[in-house]
Amino acid sequence: MSKHLPKYLAEFIGSFALIFFACGASTIDGGLGTLGIGLVFGAVIMVMILATGHISGAHFNPAVTIAFALTNRFRWSQVPFYILAQSLGCIAGAFLLSSIVNDPTATLGLTQPVDTVSVNSLCLIEFSITFILMFVISSVATDSRAVGELAAVAIGGCVAISAMVFGPLTGASMNPARSLGPAVATDNYEHLIFYIVAPILGAILGAIFYSKIRCDAETPSNASGCC
Repeated sequence: MSKHLPKYLAEFIGSFALIFFACGASTIDGGLGTLGIGLVFGAVIMVMILATGHISGAHFNPAVTIAFALTNRFRWSQVPFYILAQSLGCIAGAFLLSSIVNDPTATLGLTQPVDTVSVNSLCLIEFSITFILMFVISSVATDSRAVGELAAVAIGGCVAISAMVFGPLTGASMNPARSLGPAVATDNYEHLIFYIVAPILGAILGAIFYSKIRCDAETPSNASGCC
């Protein structure tokens, strides 16, 4: 475990930053609005990918870690430690944010559907946006033909778009650990199971779908192929 400790610490710090800054943007009333909050979420992801991607791969998301493992792009032996680091990072970020805000009524970025969104719609939204996110991650982070230098921009942009469009409906979690942190800090676990299961399933399908449509990097392009 010791040789992998830097990876786990990187995942902890990245997940911590996601909650502390991004959920902080939605907790502290700075007049950012939906657009601003979405941009903060995307920017934090982009910055932390650039900062830690070369250390841990910058997952910051149990759904991403599990999807990578299921598509043979990550070692199963490291999955529990990654998920633990991500979860603890999000929980720590939420508790620190809570201590700063010092308001027992603050939601700390808790992901909950609005009254007009049913559980079925919640699951469909979280599944779909996580599917798209994982599809993008698989494309820019695992395919040698992609412009790797722009991976952080693409992934951060995808997170920002989802947050701006669907944040007002479900919180646009796409990340079980991101939902877990505020849930633990506020002691509110309502709907948490859906924010865990739907993103994991979406990420798995997104990774599998990209692996099915991608062409081998060594295979020459042809008119009828997908390359």
